[in-house]
Parts: sequence; structure tokens; C-alpha cells
Amino acid sequence: MKIDTFTFNRFLNPQTLENRLILNRLIVFTTFLLTISASLNAQEKTNTLITPSYLKKGDTIAIVAPAGILKKRITTVLEAKRLAEKWGLHVVLGENIFNQNNHFAGTDAERASDFQSALDNKNIKAIWVARGGYGSVRILDLLDFSTFKQYPKWIIGYSDVTAFHGHVHNFGVETIHGMLATSLEGNPEEIIQTIASFKKALFGAPLSYTIPSAKDNRIPLSEIITGQLVGGNLAIVTSMLGSESQLNTEDKILFIEEIGEYKYSIDRMLQSLKRAGYFTKVKAVIVGDMSSIKQNSTNWGSSVEQLILEVVPQDIPVLFNFPAGHEPDNRALIFGRNIQLAADKENYSVIFSNN
Repeated sequence: MKIDTFTFNRFLNPQTLENRLILNRLIVFTTFLLTISASLNAQEKTNTLITPSYLKKGDTIAIVAPAGILKKRITTVLEAKRLAEKWGLHVVLGENIFNQNNHFAGTDAERASDFQSALDNKNIKAIWVARGGYGSVRILDLLDFSTFKQYPKWIIGYSDVTAFHGHVHNFGVETIHGMLATSLEGNPEEIIQTIASFKKALFGAPLSYTIPSAKDNRIPLSEIITGQLVGGNLAIVTSMLGSESQLNTEDKILFIEEIGEYKYSIDRMLQSLKRAGYFTKVKAVIVGDMSSIKQNSTNWGSSVEQLILEVVPQDIPVLFNFPAGHEPDNRALIFGRNIQLAADKENYSVIFSNN
């Protein structure tokens, strides 16, 4: 529609009530459009998480115990301290790290105090969890992440540490799913890749893996799948449902691993994730170690791989046997980082983007 100069000038003239009303509506509509645009821009920015500063020689890290007791493991923790020192790092131990409170490494307040001190100390560049077990979720809501959000640092561990991975992911910060201090108790020959990949992730070296393809893998050959990697221990991921630590898996790649569960329990957890929409728009699922599966009194009737494939929708790629979880070979993963997945008949690759 063509508007002549007279009509245009009359429209802009605010001398009449009608024109003022039109202008007010125009202003409101323009403000609405700008708000939508700003919201979309902010949403786009949140798709890329903050990468904490990679470590360098001279940096300080803290080893803390937010979960299980470290009874008879002082030697192992000190060995982990020496390992980090060999890499040129300074190491501080949590004040309460060797405390004992029944199942836990100290009371909830003591464990939270150590973790809070590490979060708030700007000189500490990474928080390395000593061991998993159970207990991290008990202190999540006791912690204040205000300083951490301003000065992000690496939080490192697996298993029970999954509670922190999900919680921190929702702040928009990457974390490292990697070895615990107590992982050094493994056979030295079997943990070579565990330590090497952990060091790479910590110091910012390129991270990629080539894994032999499993017969149960379900992925289109030669197709490249990209997305942010999230997840962790299956039981802990499931236990976060309904909380502010629950993950959003839309357009992401979900990693899961587990130990010491019955197949029906694994199925129950996966069904819970499915009902919560975890597999609705997920790009792919990577399955790590499914260790020490318990034998039920009645036969489940299928392998754990087939169990997983039956739960995850058929159009979602699933890759098995990634070496991460509760086995000595526990390769480091960067949660929140974009990765590329590709497969052929012999291998599949997991390549992390370089931030």
C-alpha cells in the first residue's frame, strides 16, 4: 500500500487523540518486538556454555570430598596430590576431607564448607572430587554459587559427582566428567588412558576418541551428528528429575553409565527419563560402562544393550561401549561441550570442539 506525504505527516502528528493512541500502540508493538528479539538472542547465547580457564603450571586446585567417606584412603589422596604436583600444579586439600560421619566424609555442613571454600577462592582454578559413593546431592542446596558464576572453574569427577554436573550445566558452565582422586587405586597399566585424557581435558589439549563399533550400535553410517554433551551416572541423572538440576536434553547428546544395578532397575530409570521427555528431541545417546549388572531371581530376557534400545526411540542413534564410567579405563569427557559423532562399520569417533 502506498502512503502519500500528507497522510504520512498526519499520522505522525500527535495533535489528535486518535493519532496519540495509534502512536502509543506502535510504541508498545515495537517494544514487544525488541523484547522478543533480545530473548531469542539471549537464548542463542546460552547454547554455548562458558569454558572455565584451562589449567597451566603454577595454578592451584582443591581436592575435596562432598560424598563418601575416605576411610583408609589417605595414601591414595596424597598420591593424587603428588600427581597434580608433577604437572606443575599447587594442591590444597579440603579442611574436612578425612572426616568421618558414618557413610559420609564428614557432616553435610562440613562437606559443604570445604566445597564452598573452593568455590569462593578465586585462586583455586579447579575442584577435583576425591571420591563418589553418595552424598553430593545432600549439599547442593547448601552451596552458594554466586562467586562461581562470576569466576567459573572446573568441577571434576564422575558417578555421584553427576549431581554437580547437571546443576552447574544449568548455570551455563562446562564441567569435566573424569577420574576421581581415588581412581589411582586402579591397576597402573589399566588407567594410563584415564590419566592421559584427564590431563588433556584439564590443560586444554585437543580431545577426541576412536572407539571400536559395537554390534548393537544404532547409527546411520557416515552421518555426522553434532550437539552438546550432557549426562553422567544414570541413577543420579534420574534422581535430578523435577529439580532445578534436571537436564534439558533437547538437541543435545546424552551420555549415561551405571554400576551395580539390576536390569529392571536400569529399565525403570530409563522409562522415567523417557516419560520426562529426555529422548523426545535428543540428538543421540552414548552408553558408557554398564558395570557389575546384578542377576535377578527371574530372567530379564534380554541384554542390557537390547533393553536400552527398546526404551530409546528407534530414530535416535545409540552408541555403546564408550570407555567411561566405573571401569579402570575411564576417558575424560567435557560436559556442555559440543561434540561430533560419526561411525563406520569398524569404529565410531567422538570429537570435542576446541573452545
